Amino acid sequence: MTARRRLALGALAAAMGGPAAAQAPDPATAPELPPLTTTRYDEAWSVLADPVYADTGTGRVWSDRLKYIPLTDDGSVYLTLGMELRARNEDYRNNVWDSVPDPDNGYLWLRALPYADLHAGPTRAFVQPIIAYAVGVEPKPSPVDQTRIDILQAFADYAVPLAGNGTLTVRGGREMIGLGSERLVGTRYGPNVPLAFDGGRVIVEHGPWVTNLLAVRPVEAGPDSFDDKTSTSRTLWGIYATYSGLWSSNVGADVYYLGYRNDDASFQQGSGRELRHTLGVRLFDSADPLHFNIEGMVQFGRFAGGSIGAWSLATEVGRRFEALPLSPDFTMRVNVASGDGDPDDDHLGTFNALFPKGKYFGELSPIGPYNIINVNPRLDLDLGHGWAAGLSGGLYWRASTGDGIYDIPGHLIRSGEGTDARFIGTQAEVTVEWQASRALGFSASASLFTAGEYIRQSGPSATIGMLGFEAGYRF
Repeated sequence: MTARRRLALGALAAAMGGPAAAQAPDPATAPELPPLTTTRYDEAWSVLADPVYADTGTGRVWSDRLKYIPLTDDGSVYLTLGMELRARNEDYRNNVWDSVPDPDNGYLWLRALPYADLHAGPTRAFVQPIIAYAVGVEPKPSPVDQTRIDILQAFADYAVPLAGNGTLTVRGGREMIGLGSERLVGTRYGPNVPLAFDGGRVIVEHGPWVTNLLAVRPVEAGPDSFDDKTSTSRTLWGIYATYSGLWSSNVGADVYYLGYRNDDASFQQGSGRELRHTLGVRLFDSADPLHFNIEGMVQFGRFAGGSIGAWSLATEVGRRFEALPLSPDFTMRVNVASGDGDPDDDHLGTFNALFPKGKYFGELSPIGPYNIINVNPRLDLDLGHGWAAGLSGGLYWRASTGDGIYDIPGHLIRSGEGTDARFIGTQAEVTVEWQASRALGFSASASLFTAGEYIRQSGPSATIGMLGFEAGYRF
């Protein structure tokens, strides 16, 4: 059970004459303040009810006064307020290898995400509007660039305790959902307009298990204010379970089933109704010095009257060397996502990443995880005083010469016809970040993508260049 739920349920029990809430810990063992997240609703700010923070101000900044606002004497009703402000500039040269309108394009993304989180015992309501504008996008802003003013998240949930220190939460409404490492269901946080879903979710926390059952539809952003709507053509459902502490506290495993329906699906093979089922297993370890993240997925179902058979294997293994200057962390990622072998038969072999995270392979990500083999080494350096730098590379091939390549949302951007070449190209990228405080951060990136034989043989093949600059303030 999360700290937030323990406090809320304990305060409600005390108000009803049940067992009292746990005693406040000694100041020397004050609970840690939660990290700031992208979804915001999973930040447990009820820890600020601990008297040690009220009495000494331990670890507090001005904005923490807004994170826990008790509305009743017993603390069973309280309000959390917060905000994210972000400005991001991206400047492209030869975007998509000079094969799109306005390939030389620079633009500015502006985003504000205020939120309010109201807790009343086991009941909770969360609301987060979005203000997202784009300046300079040509020929016009897309749904990931601009939505003006709308509702990004708005849901209510109810939590009940389970025997053995567990919680069952029933939630309904609109919310951002990120499952696992967001290879299949992500928040699309990198672009200007994140992805949200409308529907319901049941979250069961019991012992080492956290299990999500969901039935949702993606939200489609519109070009004007208050016109975002629930998709009528796409549906996602399934069960996603995480087990923590396999052989140490940092090692865990995910097992899941995800069902997906798209009435207007399109691949190089053609268009039609897609009904796809995904079974997956993920093993991960987030601890230093060794860390890894390995995930395997198989897919089956029906597409346009034919069958689906696809798969993907994603691996990430890294090692941090704390004893060396700048604490270098070297990570190697190798991923394979199947493609379609024959566009003329009635069997679809293209892997579908469903709703993957934004900027999948880096700040510059012209291609997505469909019909691809890629090798991505990365070196991260801790420069001290909140500064960090990263250097990464990438080599990309087509997994199948019978299929083309796709962008991150899954749209075909280059056909596989007319060439048997596999090599897509080479990417290099450098990033610099400065976390000036818990709330304020800056980043810059420079990226190049040089076309390989497949790109050169199938159309325009100019080298893509991108510069990115970002400033963000979040509390």
